[in-house]
Amino acid sequence: MDHRLFRHGINLWPPFLFAGIHLTRLSADYTQARVELRLRPWNRNYVGTHFGGSLFAMTDPFWMLMVLHHLGRDHYVWDKAGEIEFVKPGRGVVWTGFTLDAATLDALRTGAANGAKVLHWFQNEVVDTDGEVVARVRKQLYVRRKPGR
Repeated sequence: MDHRLFRHGINLWPPFLFAGIHLTRLSADYTQARVELRLRPWNRNYVGTHFGGSLFAMTDPFWMLMVLHHLGRDHYVWDKAGEIEFVKPGRGVVWTGFTLDAATLDALRTGAANGAKVLHWFQNEVVDTDGEVVARVRKQLYVRRKPGR
C-alpha cells in the first residue's frame, strides 16, 4: 500500500483518532515512522497527564506493520508481548520514532526461512518536546514463514 494512503488511513482509524494518536511521518519504504500524541481533555488521566494506555497504544502496531510490509504475506508477523516503563509524567506533545534496519530484516528472514519461529524485541522511547524520556516501550514480534511458501 502506498505509504501516504496508509498514513492517512491509520490516522482515521477510530482507536487512534479518538486517542489523539497521529502518524506524522512514514517513509515510502516503510523503514521509518514518527508518531505523536497531543494531550487533550479526552486522553488525560485522573491527574491531568497522558493516559498510560494511550502512550502504549501509540507504539502498538508499527513494528508489526513495518516488518510485515517487508516480509510480505509469506510470513506470519504478530505481536507476541509488550511492556512499558513509565519514566516521568507526559504533558503536551509526546512522540516516538521507529527505524527498521536491513540487518534486522535479514536476521528475521534468515531465522524464519525454514519455518522456525523467531521472537525479536524492539524498543522505543516516548519523549516530550524537550527530548526527555516519558516512557520506554518494548514490543516482541513473532515471525514465522508460512508453510509451503
